[in-house]
Amino acid sequence: MDTVQHPSATWEAVSSGVVFYRRQQLYTLPGKLPNIADYLIAGCKNGGPIALMRDTSKLVALGRGGPAFTKSQIQVYSPAGEGLLLFSWDQGRIVRFGWTFDERLVVLNEEGVYRLYDLQGDYQQFSLGNEAAELGIIDARIHENGLVALTGSLTLLEVKDWEGGRPLALANSGISEPPHSWAVIPPDQSISRHVEVLLSVDATILTVDNLESADQRVARGPFLHVSPSPNGKFLALLTFSGLLWVVSTDFQRELVVLDTATVGAEGPVNQVEWCGNDAVLVTWNDLASLILPSRDNLAGETLRYQYFGATFVVTETDGARVIGQDVCDFIQKVPVSSVSIFRPGSTSSSAILFAAWESFVQRSPKADENIRSIRSDLAAAVNECIDAAGHEWDPYWQRKLLSASIMLEIGPSAAKFGWGFLDLYNPTDFIAMGQALKVLNAVRFYEIGIPLTYSEYQYVSPTHLINRLTSRNLHLLAIRVSSFLSLKPDVVLKHWASVKIARSKSSAVDGEDDEVCRLIVDKFEKLGGGEVSYADISRRAWEVGRTGLATKLLDHETRASDQVPLLLTMKEDKLALVKAVDSGDTDLVYHVLLHLHKRLPLGSFFKLIEDGGDQLAPASKLLQVYAREQNREMLRDFYYSDDRRVESAILALDEAAQMTDPLAVMTAVNAAEKFFSEDKDRPFEAKMTNESVRLLALQQQYEKDSDGKVKFFGQSVSETIRTCISNGMSKKADRVKSEFKVPDKRFWYLKLHALTAMRDFDALDAFARSRRSPIGYEAFVKHLVEAGHLKEAASYVMRCDGPKRVGLYVLCEDWRAAGRECKERGDKKGMEQLRKSCPNSLIARELDQLMASMK
Repeated sequence: MDTVQHPSATWEAVSSGVVFYRRQQLYTLPGKLPNIADYLIAGCKNGGPIALMRDTSKLVALGRGGPAFTKSQIQVYSPAGEGLLLFSWDQGRIVRFGWTFDERLVVLNEEGVYRLYDLQGDYQQFSLGNEAAELGIIDARIHENGLVALTGSLTLLEVKDWEGGRPLALANSGISEPPHSWAVIPPDQSISRHVEVLLSVDATILTVDNLESADQRVARGPFLHVSPSPNGKFLALLTFSGLLWVVSTDFQRELVVLDTATVGAEGPVNQVEWCGNDAVLVTWNDLASLILPSRDNLAGETLRYQYFGATFVVTETDGARVIGQDVCDFIQKVPVSSVSIFRPGSTSSSAILFAAWESFVQRSPKADENIRSIRSDLAAAVNECIDAAGHEWDPYWQRKLLSASIMLEIGPSAAKFGWGFLDLYNPTDFIAMGQALKVLNAVRFYEIGIPLTYSEYQYVSPTHLINRLTSRNLHLLAIRVSSFLSLKPDVVLKHWASVKIARSKSSAVDGEDDEVCRLIVDKFEKLGGGEVSYADISRRAWEVGRTGLATKLLDHETRASDQVPLLLTMKEDKLALVKAVDSGDTDLVYHVLLHLHKRLPLGSFFKLIEDGGDQLAPASKLLQVYAREQNREMLRDFYYSDDRRVESAILALDEAAQMTDPLAVMTAVNAAEKFFSEDKDRPFEAKMTNESVRLLALQQQYEKDSDGKVKFFGQSVSETIRTCISNGMSKKADRVKSEFKVPDKRFWYLKLHALTAMRDFDALDAFARSRRSPIGYEAFVKHLVEAGHLKEAASYVMRCDGPKRVGLYVLCEDWRAAGRECKERGDKKGMEQLRKSCPNSLIARELDQLMASMK
């Protein structure tokens, strides 16, 4: 016979035995906590810790048993009563403190300054702004993802998230004095998806959000306690006269109206909190009363739980955690699956399956009979047993429920239960439940003290639980949980390394950095598979002043994109640039170059690149490419600092080619000529740029002489000569020819083309007769033919060599002259060729006559 208490032994029935509630003792706390009646307390949801601070409005007896601390201290305990953190506060009067979703303690003072403490005592500090500091903060409400503060001018300020953002003012509530009580419905629980503030003012409730303030027009107030349910759909309101009113948040549906005096408690109400979303827990000293709606009347139904002394209640999504002086309990509605299996007299398929398993353990043939009776519902029964196992706290009943749904090994034999009788069944849920329970049982252990329920575990996720373990420095357990759940251990290893670095800071001596680096690398390689990034750890080392250790750790980082930004932050400029170049990522190289250019003096920046030699040659080239397109001034300075005369000259010429101002162009070309002249290996380039300067000066003079009517500037020597001839400036053309030593042949070609283009054939003839042509006259003929001036071209054929005249006449389409030339030369063969290629019969007859007259 089992000696372990049956799960239903602690159940209490309500609603005529349809619904049950149970009180599960989580931990015993004898002497671990101070007298909680003397302290202000903030509890963290999802099995989180509690924070205590002396209530300065109460007298504390000296010498009382239990831990004690001064009024300026805040103590953090686990639900099992283990001390997690103790720190002093010196930032003015504390208005409110509470917890974030990731277990950071938020402490807000009257000047609008708030800090976020982790469980190691490290904190981030932010402010609500100058206006809040001037007006003062008189009260606040803190939820998991933000806070709402009430200022001295009775305005409401909202802080979203915990990144230190600027607070936002909510709508004007119009109140003239502080509310009797108030509460906040977080954005993720409100219908509008914005934070909603409920203010108890006079006899009514005001609802304020970021858009408007609405009077709900209720007349039961004023209210001493305002408590929204975890899902934000219901409110529990307690009046000063002790009337408890449970209503929907739109105030359209009443659930409970109860005079708490009828409960039989003495003294004032300490808390009004929700137990899940189905019941309200009202506490007094020595008593906690669970009140839930009834089908029969608005007075509801009540369950009483006795305690010794004061208690503190933390609302959870599926119940309520009650922390007393000597015990930590969890009160919750018994899950449906557990009721289905363990309720006395239950005939559900899951209850029959569980009974069949117990019969099998006792070797009773009734097991087979029970299995056959639920054959059609067996899959649902298996699933319900698995679900019920997740909601049990005792490992004994967890194993029994899982065994009822799967194979159980007993001694040398094995029997199949549950899915063993199913043809097809997916074991995923069973495996996941087994893993979840193993993790939950580990973290519920009193030395760990995280009493998560299975529902909360599903809500917060295993990753979040691992983060909570690491925040407590429980790295070994966190690593084992990660490995068991096949999760990457990166977060755990990084946190462990950060703690290792921080703790070794005070003892840093020669060789200490090498030892710490070796330990971290070995651990990362062994447990992280070499995939954990070292960049975050290096940053932590640098932040605590361990620059040498940070650099050593970064040497093990394989991703340059993670290495380089941190090296820049550490001002390891050359190393950052080298790592960026070695990565082959041009974007990363540009990132480093632009960062260094912005931060360093220009000379130091260029010197860094120049001193890098071949190792930083790619960075130098990329800098030149960027500067050529985006910052010519920087490129000019870079070439000058590196004594690159040729590149400087080429840059000056390139800029000159893009300029339109003549003076600027001449200045740029002069600069290029100077750079070339300073390089003994570039005499030719120096001479050419010098001639360019002279030509530009001459062109400026010619434009001035023509009163700007003729444009010369920027033309080449040949173009300048052609422009002079085209505009009747023969002497100027001759001067250009003389000054720039233009060859005769080139000059004649230029003048031939220019006069032809002008159709000044008389000037062309005079030019041809002026002296013997250095280019011959065949060039005249061919150019005139190309220009379409056949008649003018033919006049120059006679000045050409005799053997070429026939062909040139044909080129000019003067067949008759070609025939006469053949006759004069006695070239019968040439005449026959003309006869065959002539274009028409008339010319053919004339050629025949000339051929006949030839001897």
